[in-house]
Amino acid sequence: MKSQIAYLVLNRMAAALVTLLVVSFTIFFATAMLPGDVAEVLLGQAATPEAVAGLRTAMHLDEPAILRFLRWIGGLATGDLGTSYANAIPVAKLIGGRLANTLKLAAVTAVVSVPVALGLGILAAVLRGTLFDRVVTALTIGVISVPEFMIATSAVLLFSVYLKWLPALSFANEVQSLGQLLRVFVMPVLTLSFVISAQMIRMTRAAVVEALDKPYAEMALLKGASRTRVVLRHALPNALGPIVNAVALSLSYLLGGVIIVETIFNYPGIAKLMVDAVSTRDLPLIQTCAMIFCLGYLLLITIADIVAIVSNPRLR
Repeated sequence: MKSQIAYLVLNRMAAALVTLLVVSFTIFFATAMLPGDVAEVLLGQAATPEAVAGLRTAMHLDEPAILRFLRWIGGLATGDLGTSYANAIPVAKLIGGRLANTLKLAAVTAVVSVPVALGLGILAAVLRGTLFDRVVTALTIGVISVPEFMIATSAVLLFSVYLKWLPALSFANEVQSLGQLLRVFVMPVLTLSFVISAQMIRMTRAAVVEALDKPYAEMALLKGASRTRVVLRHALPNALGPIVNAVALSLSYLLGGVIIVETIFNYPGIAKLMVDAVSTRDLPLIQTCAMIFCLGYLLLITIADIVAIVSNPRLR
């Protein structure tokens, strides 16, 4: 059994590496097909054809795409993220502080949303069919149906325009006290938490309900075990794999949601940096930011799959 678990884990890790390679290929050629000439965008409309041709040669844009891809992927493998076209400085230096801000926002959102979502999902499963369950289900469906940009815009209108409690823009570099921390993170975290918590609640509830309907849970109840003991000792351990997958999927969606949230609140994170790079056709910066998001997504999904494999009672 241990050898089977090890084989499944290694197989899943190998699949993640292959997926990452395919994703890198897709990202490179998708960004290479962006409309407009990078050299012309950087030099402006007054640039001469000779200057444009010289800049394209200096940036290796006149080489075949496959050679540029191999050079780029080789640089990533060795830690060389390239040089920004627009700023002429290393990409690693540009994304350093921005990545820290995005991770900080994601961490605060996860700390707030994961315990709340798991608690509500488990409680709704235990109280299945009650008014509490119906209210939670209706609210989660409603929140899932509303896009995050609508939630973010509504938060700005309510807390910034009408109530004037919070600033409409978030500046992470101004955090020097607890009050400033709350002012910076409340609306972005609130927006992201609404989006990821709703899906997490539904998936957690479904996993626990399925576990409670199993014969071993019903047998434990017939033997006199309390409802709480059945949930904690029987249902939750067997629903751990689906619950971890629910958390991982929700947090992976968080990586995409920060693009909209950082743009609306002007939060200085890596997603905002990538959006700004698109307007200047800064291909190395766009490609690196996209790879970071894809790597984070693959990492979360792979960890969830490994936890599901290891926690599977039949394999143990």
